[in-house]
Amino acid sequence: MSDKQLFTTDYELHASVKMLYPYIQTASGLAEWFADDVRISPEKVFTFVWDNESHKAKLTSQRANHYVHFEYLPESEEDKGDPSYFELTLEVNELTQMTFLRVADYSDFTDQEELQDLWDGLVEKLKLVVGG
Repeated sequence: MSDKQLFTTDYELHASVKMLYPYIQTASGLAEWFADDVRISPEKVFTFVWDNESHKAKLTSQRANHYVHFEYLPESEEDKGDPSYFELTLEVNELTQMTFLRVADYSDFTDQEELQDLWDGLVEKLKLVVGG
């Protein structure tokens, strides 16, 4: 039985989807706000580095200017059947034309408040990078 939980939250961003998409889909874009460093191997495996700890993930699905879905490579037997992932989705409210970033983070991180603070900080960094 997995102790993993799905955390979701939305952020309003003052930037266009076309401008934001490279920041959620490319190693160089993600390195500017999401992790201390992001590298991509020839096999298209992303290595995210936080506090000198590496975590490998594959970009398992994406739709241009809409969303990306990264699945972490299993670190244990349990992970194989129930892998952790995160998904970043860009949405535009048709009425207000505001752009939103929806975060879905499925992991064994159980402190929802701490996770909210973590994502708040990451997205604040993204807003500084894109000027939004």
